Amino acid sequence: MQHHELVGQVQARARLADIGAATSAIRATLQTLGERVPDGLAENIAAELPREIGEYLRQTAKSPSGGLRFDREEFVGRVADRAGMDRPEAAEAARVVLEVVGEATQGRIMERLQAALPTDIRQLVPAGTGKPPA
Repeated sequence: MQHHELVGQVQARARLADIGAATSAIRATLQTLGERVPDGLAENIAAELPREIGEYLRQTAKSPSGGLRFDREEFVGRVADRAGMDRPEAAEAARVVLEVVGEATQGRIMERLQAALPTDIRQLVPAGTGKPPA
């Protein structure tokens, strides 16, 4: 998936006003994800994405053994703060970003990502192939 396709998918599915809002949601979600997962996993995900989008993960990925420990509420709060959104909008945007990332990586990373996250954050991540749940 190319950069413009990924951003366009996020904008359309999250019903964001424009490309800038979609880019902000992607940046906020992936930077927060980069803080939460082990550095190696963040790098694997980043390598599967368009370079400029993968960089958002690399900017905050620090720990080879495991990321920072925080729950879904903190995850969504960090996304909301970074993207300038309210929490419900940030939760939906994060869910959509992770769904589109799952599709962009053809599901190759999603099982490992699910295993690295606590149950409450895992609810934001589509299972299996990266396709949205039915």
